[in-house]
Amino acid sequence: MCELCPVRCGADRNMKAGACGVKNITVAKFCLHAYEEPFLSPNRKSGAIFFGGCSLRCAFCQNYEVSRAKRGKELSPEELAKIFRLLEEAGAENIDLVTPDHLVPMIAEAFLIYKPRVPVIYNSSGYCRTESLRFIDPYIDVYLPDLKFCSRALSERYTGRKDYFDYASKAIRYMAKKPVLFENGQMKTGIAVRHLVLPCCTSDSLEILDFLKNVLPENTPVSLMRQYTPMGETDKYPELGRRLTDREYRRVRDYALSLGFSSLYTQDKESANKHFVPDWDDDAISRTVRF
Repeated sequence: MCELCPVRCGADRNMKAGACGVKNITVAKFCLHAYEEPFLSPNRKSGAIFFGGCSLRCAFCQNYEVSRAKRGKELSPEELAKIFRLLEEAGAENIDLVTPDHLVPMIAEAFLIYKPRVPVIYNSSGYCRTESLRFIDPYIDVYLPDLKFCSRALSERYTGRKDYFDYASKAIRYMAKKPVLFENGQMKTGIAVRHLVLPCCTSDSLEILDFLKNVLPENTPVSLMRQYTPMGETDKYPELGRRLTDREYRRVRDYALSLGFSSLYTQDKESANKHFVPDWDDDAISRTVRF
């Protein structure tokens, strides 16, 4: 019975989908992705694998079709291992596992078949159990979690999970144990944390920054994202129906600077653009990885 993520839905994933929406490895897209943080892929060639399904149902999800399991092809561990190789052969600077939290044992099987020679990134919503992280940790070089909310009220309103920070804070403390190592401007091991600033939520963003300042090792990259664009189910939440104002983002950015983060990454206004959302082509996956 499935207890991989904090929902602990108890589904028999051999028979039916869990709360995440999928049974097994489901991939919506893999590609050389140009828009990952620059310290992860200095040459803009991140080997991104977008997994279908997610146990954190963010109303504003940028990859809504994928997180709701409306896109993607079910693959075997052998086929996922083949994707690792294909991305490396195409020049990927890393293998970027996007939203892997609900697929940990299946992904680990793929690593037993083939361990990439480039850094492996665990690109997570932050809503994960430390038990699952311990299981996958031997195969992970860099943790890249989001920290979305401190407020239980906000996380319940926008994700349906009021315990988001309870789990995400523990997960980040665990991830922060990974030693930080850079080579030639690229992070090889360690943790980097991202936070998406949302409209009308800047006070919560300040609390998140206070938490990160207290728990992260010195020189840990923190990415303060301005890319929020109304998508997903934001029509149900009037306050989320607009992009950030300059004043909102500046308030959070200036506070981060005042805290003395030594490796702070920011975004400009133009980052809030649907142009950066990938196109999803399920058939391309079938054509590429089937043996």
